[in-house]
Amino acid sequence: MSLKPHSTGTCTLWCVSPFKESIKTLKDSLENLYNRFNRREFVHPDPLEYLYCYEDLRDREIAGLVASGLAYGRVKQILNAAGSVLDELGASPSLFLTEISLETLQNLFGDFRYRFTKGQEVAYILKAASEMQVEYGSLGNLLIQSISSKGYIEALNLMISTILGKAGLSTSSMLSLPSKGSTCKRLNLWMRWMVRSDDVDPGGWDGIETDVLYVPLDTHMFRAAKLLGFTSKRTADWRAVEEITEGFRTLCPDDPVKYDFSLTRFGIRDDLDMNGLLKELEF
Repeated sequence: MSLKPHSTGTCTLWCVSPFKESIKTLKDSLENLYNRFNRREFVHPDPLEYLYCYEDLRDREIAGLVASGLAYGRVKQILNAAGSVLDELGASPSLFLTEISLETLQNLFGDFRYRFTKGQEVAYILKAASEMQVEYGSLGNLLIQSISSKGYIEALNLMISTILGKAGLSTSSMLSLPSKGSTCKRLNLWMRWMVRSDDVDPGGWDGIETDVLYVPLDTHMFRAAKLLGFTSKRTADWRAVEEITEGFRTLCPDDPVKYDFSLTRFGIRDDLDMNGLLKELEF
């Protein structure tokens, strides 16, 4: 593939000319990548795998909150940390949290610590999320109701600020607010897991359209996005997330995070690296 930059609004696509043909070529390459790698066999090691253990939507919400909230650092450590929390919550995390007091929950996670996240914070966040599930039926219900009146980003801000408020926290190592300007990688990851539904993402929040989602921007996706020419930014922030999402939206308007899982296998898995991604995309 012979590449040259082509400006499209906020993003720059590295592509062949003419533009329409180049977009089709890039989309075809990404579709091939999706068809090959968007499979359960390529999930491990990824905290997403914990969500497959729960059929009930409310249990999956809690599992997604835990798995995404702790998804920073080395993947092996992430899996150990998320697994240890979910093991304590039993077969039905949602039911467990409704039946346990905050004090008992704090004692349960008293010795837990994962990097910046301490057990007390985990207890506060989980109990707050449980109270919101009781109040709204599910966390997804609150988000769906808010989107219809406020829009997606404001709905995210409302949901996270409500959880933090109920938890008595001003900030959290597990949850980020889009309004603060960070990439909100873990929040966007949780949204992808819960909104999209395919062979990899289990879904559940059916009232939210996939076209509103934003790319979960980690180091692997940032490198891939630079490779594709979707951003020229040197550092990852919310503006970069917007740029990169817009680049993918050019290719897939209804589902801009469709290729996130497939692209990020190259770097997460030991058997797939960036050289392999270059080869897959015929760069």
